Amino acid sequence: MWQGLGLPGLIDVHTHFMPHNVMRKVWAYFHALGEGVWPITYQQSDEERAALLRAFGVLRFTALAYPHRPGMAEWLNGWAADFADRHSDCLRSATFYPEEGAAEYVAEEIAAGARIFKAHLQVGAYDPRDPLLAGVWGALADSGTPVVVHCGSGPQSGPFTGPGPFAEVLAQHPRLTAVIAHFGMPEYTAFMDLAQGYERVHLDTTMAFTRFAERMAPFPTAELPRLKGLQDSVLLGTDFPNIPYTYPVQLQALHALGQDDDWLRAVLYGNAARLFGV
Repeated sequence: MWQGLGLPGLIDVHTHFMPHNVMRKVWAYFHALGEGVWPITYQQSDEERAALLRAFGVLRFTALAYPHRPGMAEWLNGWAADFADRHSDCLRSATFYPEEGAAEYVAEEIAAGARIFKAHLQVGAYDPRDPLLAGVWGALADSGTPVVVHCGSGPQSGPFTGPGPFAEVLAQHPRLTAVIAHFGMPEYTAFMDLAQGYERVHLDTTMAFTRFAERMAPFPTAELPRLKGLQDSVLLGTDFPNIPYTYPVQLQALHALGQDDDWLRAVLYGNAARLFGV
């Protein structure tokens, strides 16, 4: 697909590599949903999964991790830094939690070369407006470092998911380079509004438009014409390896939207290449 578009490859901004014990717990969560509900397709080792991404043509990927309690983020960041040192095609990834010292360790990660951060409001169950995060959002906005934010209410809502809380963060930090995970699923329209209202807000495609996601949270057909206008704000994301289907399914779903080749080139490579200086 990417060769047919004349691209050098793909850039996937939403992939997961984590410490082994953390990833096993993530997989156990999905397994506990019941047989066949959300089977994890790619349960190989880190090295095997990285090799698979390269075989798919992915030139840059991420190692997004996210804490669910205080004192966890810095440990995850240390692991991710080591992983990026060993995998030059991985954009060095980092995360944070609303806790004392968060602004300081985020600033240190940025200075050390972190290229992308992850915030997961549903798993972390925290308010993005927490005063402990004010300095975090400020540091990210000032540096222009992208942050992938899972703030939509899919596949499961949380006390601070939905467009309202994070919209207030953007109002306070309008220069924040935010990447709304999963296209804001299921509040697609509201998050598309934010992407059109803020120059540096993006949407990643993670699981959106696939048959699996359409059963849970169908994308409103009335909003399809707006996709062209968002061409410069959409980034390829997949959630690899934690997906219940094979990697090409995401690409096939994007192709099936019927957008032109320029849109696909921007989404699969161009926008992320510009954002990360690839």
